[in-house]
Amino acid sequence: METEIKFLKIERDEKIAAFVEKKAAKLAKFYDGAAKAAVTLSDLKEPDGKCVRVTVDAPGQDFLIERKAKSFEDAIDAAIDAMKEKLTRAKEKRIEG
Repeated sequence: METEIKFLKIERDEKIAAFVEKKAAKLAKFYDGAAKAAVTLSDLKEPDGKCVRVTVDAPGQDFLIERKAKSFEDAIDAAIDAMKEKLTRAKEKRIEG
């Protein structure tokens, strides 16, 4: 699965980019045909100031999850885990329906 990583209003961090690539690569096995994942990282002026938005493009449907945390690693983990669940539910619905 192709992964696009965007850093909004922050400098690109290769360590975080590699972490995102590693986590996002696992999403392909949860939904057949998912071709592209876009991950956007931004820094907010809030206590839980790190925001991660994950979008997965699949045939006929796009999936979006956004999570905030105190660190990018925690936000990435939470967003990827939530996306895995969302993709699994959608795949099950598609099979049943």
